[in-house]
Amino acid sequence: MPDSVAPETGVPADFEVTTWRGGFGNQVGPIYQRFSADGTWARGFLVTDKHTNGFQNCHGGMLMAFADMAFGSVVTYELHRFWVTVRLVTDFVSSAQLGEFVQGNAVITGTEDDFVTVRGHIWTGGNSPQMAGARTIMTGTGLFKMLGERPGQSPLDVQAKPQKAL
Repeated sequence: MPDSVAPETGVPADFEVTTWRGGFGNQVGPIYQRFSADGTWARGFLVTDKHTNGFQNCHGGMLMAFADMAFGSVVTYELHRFWVTVRLVTDFVSSAQLGEFVQGNAVITGTEDDFVTVRGHIWTGGNSPQMAGARTIMTGTGLFKMLGERPGQSPLDVQAKPQKAL
């Protein structure tokens, strides 16, 4: 983790801050990421006061923005492409509370031409939505249009190829 960004209390030790700190990323972040030796990955954020609604739950708009980032990341990590969101459909299953660390990831379910469809999951309480104690916050699907190739090496090229994200 860069020296300029101190780790927040409540962020799991295996997560690191993403390099996206400008513009919108600065407003909603910091956003974290984890790449495991088994090839799984997740994005995450700590629910702080700036993310909450009047009930001290994470605002639905923040969860939607995070779902967009987490679900689209599979295009970055597995296909090594820039992308824009065409459609994002989500179901709110539970709420995230102030102080909880929220995680998300996705799997590719199809590709056609320059379009990628994904299925994603947002949760809290463990490194996988299937772990004991994990709670699903949101599920959804997305359609992303691939743009140009990303320069450099994907974090997944360094780790094992993902077997599954969910």
